[in-house]
Amino acid sequence: MKAALIEARKAFKKDEVPIGCVAVKDGKIIARGHNLRETQDDPTSHAEIVCIRRAAKKIGDWRLDNVILYVTIKPCKMCREAIKEARINKVFSGMAEGEEILKRFFKKLR
Repeated sequence: MKAALIEARKAFKKDEVPIGCVAVKDGKIIARGHNLRETQDDPTSHAEIVCIRRAAKKIGDWRLDNVILYVTIKPCKMCREAIKEARINKVFSGMAEGEEILKRFFKKLR
């Protein structure tokens, strides 16, 4: 989870929503990702999606059934579906209901 938090910090430094994700296989980190929606002008560039894409590329297969994801907050609906499609069976999130906290955080910034 510490590595996912480091990714979240990277997102924050880019003025992105501070969410990070890492993919682990056989006890080793094979991919990292953080939110890049603003940077890439891409609504699908959530930390989980970025990480899943990198993990699939790293192992050369879209089936990530032996991969564990660590995410700083509970994945959104889009990311949950991508996780299912990638056949990832285990996901650990650092914060169960991060969405409401993030909404309040960004509302204060405006």
